[in-house]
This record gives sequence, C-alpha cells and structure tokens, in this order.
Amino acid sequence: MSTETTHAPGADAPDRSQAPAGERLADWADGRLGIYSLAKSNMRKIFPDHPSFMLGEICMYSFLIIILTGVYLTLFFHPSMNEVEYHGVYGPMQGQLMSEAFSSTLKISFEVRGGLLIRQIHHWAALIFLAGMFVHMMRVFFTGAFRKPREINWLFGFLLFALGMFTGFTGYSLPDDLLSGTGVRFTQGAILSVPIVGTYISMFLFGGEFPGGDFVARFYSIHILLLPGIMLGLMVGHLILVFYHKHTQYAGPGRTEKNVVGMPLLPVYMAKAGGFFFLVFGVIAAIAGIATINPIWAIGPYRPDQVSTGAQPDWYMGFAEGLIRVMPGWEINLWGHTLVLGVFIPLVVFGLVLGAMAVYPFIESWVTGDKREHHILDRPRNAPVRTGLGVAWVTMYMITLVGGGNDLWATHFHLSLNAISWFVRIGFFVGPVIAFIVTKRICLGLQRRDKEKVLHGRESGVIKRLPHGEFIEVHEPLSAEQRYTLTAHEQVAPFEIGATTDENGVRRKVSGAEKLRSKLSKGYYGDGTQIPKPTEEEYKEITSGHGHH
Repeated sequence: MSTETTHAPGADAPDRSQAPAGERLADWADGRLGIYSLAKSNMRKIFPDHPSFMLGEICMYSFLIIILTGVYLTLFFHPSMNEVEYHGVYGPMQGQLMSEAFSSTLKISFEVRGGLLIRQIHHWAALIFLAGMFVHMMRVFFTGAFRKPREINWLFGFLLFALGMFTGFTGYSLPDDLLSGTGVRFTQGAILSVPIVGTYISMFLFGGEFPGGDFVARFYSIHILLLPGIMLGLMVGHLILVFYHKHTQYAGPGRTEKNVVGMPLLPVYMAKAGGFFFLVFGVIAAIAGIATINPIWAIGPYRPDQVSTGAQPDWYMGFAEGLIRVMPGWEINLWGHTLVLGVFIPLVVFGLVLGAMAVYPFIESWVTGDKREHHILDRPRNAPVRTGLGVAWVTMYMITLVGGGNDLWATHFHLSLNAISWFVRIGFFVGPVIAFIVTKRICLGLQRRDKEKVLHGRESGVIKRLPHGEFIEVHEPLSAEQRYTLTAHEQVAPFEIGATTDENGVRRKVSGAEKLRSKLSKGYYGDGTQIPKPTEEEYKEITSGHGHH
C-alpha cells in the first residue's frame, strides 16, 4: 500500500505578512494564476528596432481606438428604420421625416457632449486602420516576411484587411443617410448579379425587397458583434504567432536566422509602444477635430428615389466600385434568365485578386521549393520579380480607384467621363505590366549600384587630379558592416527539371505541374532577374591595387 503526499503551494514560502500591500496582492495573484512565471518568460522577449515595424502597431492602436469610440457611440445610436419626424436642435432638418437611425446620428452629432468628435474619431480611425493594414501588408510582402513559418500569419493579416473592408462598409451604412444608402443600393445590385443564389442572398440580407425595414438593424449586429469579434480573435492570434515565431529582422552583422537583435519588451519596448499609442491617438483626434468627414446633415436622409451627386465609397472599397463602373454593360439571356456580366465579371475579378493575395506565400514557396524557415528579411531590390509583382498590384489598385471616382475626376479636372473610363479599362491591363517592367529594371539597377559600392567604395564627391593630368573621383571604402549588409542576401538558383531520360535511355514522364514550376522558377530567378554578387576574389583584386579604383 502506497500513499501520495501533496504539497500545498507556498507552504515553505517565507512569511510575507509584513510586506507592502501591493507585493502581497501580487503574491496572491501569482499563487493562483502563475502571472510571475508567465511574465518572466515573456516580458524579456526581444524585438528588433526599425521604423517599418511600427506600421503593424498603427493598425493595432487604430483598432483599439475604433473599439473604444464604438462602445461610446452604441450608447446613443438607435439601429431602427422606423420613420420619425425630426424635432432636434438642427434647424434645417426640422419637421423632416427620417429613420430613427438617421435621427439618432444627428442627435449624436449635435446634442451628445463630444458626440461629433467621437463619431469623427471613429470614422477616421477606421480609414487609418485600413490604410495601415494596406501599407503593413506591402512591407511584409516586399521584404518576404510572409515566408515559412509565417504563412498562417499572412492569412490572418489578409483576413483582418478583408474583414476590415466589410466592417467599414457596414459601419458607414448605419446612419441611413443618402450617401450611404446609395452605396447599399449599389451593393444590393451587385449581389443580385450573382447567378442562382444572388436573389436569395439579397432577400436574406435585407429581409425582403430593398430597402426593406431591417437592414440597418442587421448591419448593426454585423458591425458591432460578428465582424469585430472575428477580427479581435484574428488579431490576438496574429500577436500570439508573432511572439511564437519571434520577430523578423533586417540583415546585418550579428543577425542570423537563429537570433533576434533588439530591445527587450519590458521596459524599453513597452515604454516606446505606450508613447506611440498616445501619439497615434493624438494624431487621429487632431485630424477628426480639423477635418469633417461624412457630414450627414448636409446630405439628408436616404430616399430610394434620390441619388446623391458625387456619391463615392470610402477609399478601400473604391477598387471594387471602379471595376464595376468601367466594365461595359454586357448582358446575356440564358433559358429566360438575364445574366448581368457587366456586374458579375467585376465581382469575380475582385474575388480572384483578393484570393491571389491570400495564397501568394504558398505559390512562391511552391515555385522556389524552399522549405526552410526565414527570419532575415529581404531587401526589395534583391527580389526584383516579387517587388515588381507587388508594385504591379498597387498600380492596378490605384487605377481602378480612379475608376471608382470617375465622375469626380471628370468634374474637378474638366475631363471627359468616357475618356476616364477608357483610360481605366486600358490601364487595368497595361499599367501593371509597365509598372512590373520598370520596377524590375530599377531593382536590377540598384543591385548593380550595391555591387559597385562593395567593390569600389562610396563616391565621396572629391575630385583629384593625377600627375599625368587625369581627373578621378576619390572613393571611400565601405566598412565591414556595410559590406556585409549589402552582400548578406541569398541568390536562389532556379528549379530545373533535370534529365528526362535515365542512364538506360528510359524516358521519364514530366508532369505539367513540374513544367509550370520550372518556367515560373526561371521567371523568378533565371537570367536577367538578379545581378551576381561580388566575389571575394574580385574584392581582393580591386583593393590590392591591381584594379582601377
């Protein structure tokens, strides 16, 4: 017969009854939650120090500001489409019929203390959150920070951006003003263009024929509960993976794939992050206090028989609207049903572009066959094809953004609306190609410049005349640290199919996927995609005095 002895936590701990109250409270919490051990293992986590890494923090702080201001706004907003007669303090609207949603938004703007400021902070923070996400994802893309083991984190970031777009759309639709109502009507028409299921989705979303009497309440639930809840979970998961994988860093002396050079989370990084939060909050509050956004009192309540002039979505939805605006109005009839290709095709293209963004890390990993972990970032110039693809995508986005505001471009710059539409139609196909070619050439030029700097040193601007009359520019040699940074990148060899017959002359079958991978790999890393790095022999020959310097 055996017995098991249990040990009570803290049984042998020293007597802390005379310790300060704060320490005793900390001991009590640690004995039940293990906070001290958790903090000890994580609060000294090292984070590299580079300005571009703060882009993600701008997104996180903007999201927190959105949550805080959104909670305040929910106290006063009435998500109802019941019709009421306005008798508030805003004179021009006196006696007008409007929904309770519009009326309560007017009350927030003119009668609730600080309501208009909070409303504008909420809207501006949403715009800055999505702009920060856009730039942050571009930084991750151009530097290759999405590679193994961070593919899942890239998907989390992409979902945050995509859900942020739809959260913003449902949010600016809530006041039920003429501008947002026009956007909702536009969206409903796009949904109806989806074959077979479009009508059912529209009826489910709007509770019947548009505009119905329920869509504000439904959008409200989606806006404050469903989408933010998912986004909050994704953001927590994103941060956990950042901690788990450790942060990426730029190449430099002492930095390897197995270490991180930087500052500890506590106290250095936390102090900087706390100050940066208040800086972001202050900038957003200053913008909100200076620049009016979404002045619904100047637009009026939504009426299905009216369309507001110059109606534009927020910038992040301009890509989708631009595709639909410039698409020719094609329609076909099949078995008695009309298929509106002029709307449906842009929706498919929009989905394909977003889908390509989401799966790109897996595509590049397949093309390169690289299964290693990467914690050192690329300089964009050293991956010219990837950088060219990113710039091409941004170019396509910006061109379609012009299409999304083609009427304003026409009126403000006295241009033909048809000319702008044709510019966007042609530019959608030609612009990204030109952007890719130009970006790739710029990257190769920068690679050549780096090679020259490593071999010959930095141009000092000092001109010297030699005894025989020749004028030369004096070059200052780079430090060992600078030379290491400029030559630390890898140059990947393209994937080769190899011999298609063995030593016995038996022909090996090559799959189509293998052929495609070989062609894509040569496009990424073949001839004309990278400038050979300077070798040690070249450097020694030039620095020994035998080469021209």
